[in-house]
Amino acid sequence: MTLAAEIDTDGTSPEKLLSPVLSAFWDEAEPWTLDTYRRHDGYEGLRKALAMTPDDLIAYVKDSGLRGRGGAGFPTGMKWQFIPQGDGKPHYLVVNADESEPGTCKDMPLLFANPHSLIEGIVIACYAIRSSHAFVYLRGEVVPVLRRLHEAVREAYAAGYLGKDALGPGLDLELTVHAGAGAYICGEETALLDSLEGRRGQPRLRPPFPAVAGLYACPTVVNNVESIASVPAILNRGKDWFKSMGSEKSPGFTLYSLSGHVTSPGQYEAPLGITLRQLLDMSGGMRAGHRLKFWTPGGSSTPMFTDEHLDVPLDYEGVGAAGSMLGTKALQCFDETTCVVRAVTRWTEFYAHESCGKCTPCREGTYWLVQLLRDIEAGKGEAADLDKLNDIADNINGKSFCALGDGAASPIFSSLKYFREEYEQHITGKGCPFDPARSTLWADDTDDTHAHLGVNA
Repeated sequence: MTLAAEIDTDGTSPEKLLSPVLSAFWDEAEPWTLDTYRRHDGYEGLRKALAMTPDDLIAYVKDSGLRGRGGAGFPTGMKWQFIPQGDGKPHYLVVNADESEPGTCKDMPLLFANPHSLIEGIVIACYAIRSSHAFVYLRGEVVPVLRRLHEAVREAYAAGYLGKDALGPGLDLELTVHAGAGAYICGEETALLDSLEGRRGQPRLRPPFPAVAGLYACPTVVNNVESIASVPAILNRGKDWFKSMGSEKSPGFTLYSLSGHVTSPGQYEAPLGITLRQLLDMSGGMRAGHRLKFWTPGGSSTPMFTDEHLDVPLDYEGVGAAGSMLGTKALQCFDETTCVVRAVTRWTEFYAHESCGKCTPCREGTYWLVQLLRDIEAGKGEAADLDKLNDIADNINGKSFCALGDGAASPIFSSLKYFREEYEQHITGKGCPFDPARSTLWADDTDDTHAHLGVNA
């Protein structure tokens, strides 16, 4: 399900609709083909981009205010601008499609339904940073998406958008699609680069940053799928059109992934700054007979919110001011049948399993967090364990090579902040207070570390 919402100046009108951009024709027959993409102004943005100089193109994208859609929200044009020119080295563009965080599910549907938006964006970005070779690092388990992307790349080569003279006379462009082997850590940009080079995916110590010494020790731009796929529409319709949506510091449209205990989960394309209350109004609200208990604004690695945050503007500044991160805009919504301790335990088990083991705080800290959480969930915990949880999370947060450690600590901090009483009930009551017959988080096998989280991820 896709839609775009226009927010009035008072932010209270979720019913008014705009034409979606990235998801505009997902519901058509074979939307992934080049013919369908061309019928919807496909590659018109590229035509306009090639009429500009690379430096002017970078300035245009920078002026549009496009921010990275992969988590941190760093300005895309500024990232391109960091690439040194005249250095005599090859320049590379790497697209991070290793989407695998619990709750995050926007890039795979986008690639499955509209892969040419990414390919057009790649060609534009390569022209801007003067690159002749681009890579897409794709989550290897999603074989249908891999096959569809390979076919789209084949179509682009046949049409002359890739290959010989793709960027102008004598300016060739190669695009390599690389399937990863299922490591969440490779979503971290420097671990991704190591994996592309054939080594074990582990984060690098920075500096040097990828813009100076990235892939094969050459200047490299690493961008998220949605970030690059948004560029063609900006070039085709104009930066002022893009800036007319969203907020002043977070302009434009984006995909919100609504999942969990909601009536109509799916991808909702709306301007930045919409609220969860408005999105729930559009999607039919929480499932019948239930109420919202807690939710994540940007996937499991972002501090959770409660129903008191329903009206927080879902842009980078609004969510940050409320104490969390917009992240990948993965809105996982849980109702009152959900055990917070069980949910946080499952998330933490994921981070412990996916830790690359390079740095001690993350490797050891996530392991001990899991041991404590399992004991608390099973009714074997002690009152002092809550302070231990907080202390271990504090020793991980900000002290790891990459953001995986921070992501593992976030649900610990926020769940203790909002639901400490529920943790205490597990300890004093010697077990989970939730009825196994009602809780969607209750697995048949209590030893199953991959228990269903009750979300449509």
